[in-house]
Amino acid sequence: MVVLLAGVLGAAWWTMPLPASGWLAVVAYLAVSNALLIRGLQRRRSERFGPANMVTSMRSALVGLITGLVVASFTDPIPVALLVGLVVPTLALDAVDGWVARRTGSTSELGARFDMEVDAFLLLVLSVYVAPALGFWTIAIGALRYAFVVTGWMLPWMRATLPYRYWRKVVTAYAGIALAVAASGLLPGLDSLLVALALALLLESFARDTLWLARRRHAAPAAPAALPEPAEGHANALKTQE
Repeated sequence: MVVLLAGVLGAAWWTMPLPASGWLAVVAYLAVSNALLIRGLQRRRSERFGPANMVTSMRSALVGLITGLVVASFTDPIPVALLVGLVVPTLALDAVDGWVARRTGSTSELGARFDMEVDAFLLLVLSVYVAPALGFWTIAIGALRYAFVVTGWMLPWMRATLPYRYWRKVVTAYAGIALAVAASGLLPGLDSLLVALALALLLESFARDTLWLARRRHAAPAAPAALPEPAEGHANALKTQE
């Protein structure tokens, strides 16, 4: 994993025109995400990292570079083609890690959680990037997941495990594609409609799961909170188990 991240960062250093703020964002993201991943591995006493997690680590490294570009865009113009060129393989690889996990028999709760958190942060970063052009309402797309987590810290019944719903995967994939299209600027006028639909679908998904949890809040004890890891709650709303 360390060699992979070093290789990605080394190649990016020579090809990506990032200011110091952008590189600081890249390093900060990778430092925090890998620290949480290592903590998760230690808590679960995992003996092997697994090929599927290697794929997710590659996606995570790409999300780090995307984060750097977005932060750099606050003060300097960035090459949009480069941003989209990073987002497209990141979205495409989202279908690969789960497939690899199933084919190699290496599915795990940690792997699914790692994958889901990478997805969630990518949506947050992209929603922030398109906000100046479309309106700051777009940030709600990326903020929904984290608002759900914070609510789970305050309401223990929100941390119960949700049942599997394939629709969550569809909504997540669509949201990523809609934000990527908006970031590209290829469909001016239509991009607002696409992103608004993504927000509507996410709101429906989160609302449905919240109602499901509310109706069963007295049926079973909630899972204990674990900080700094997010509460379980809507963990599967953006990514189901691998």
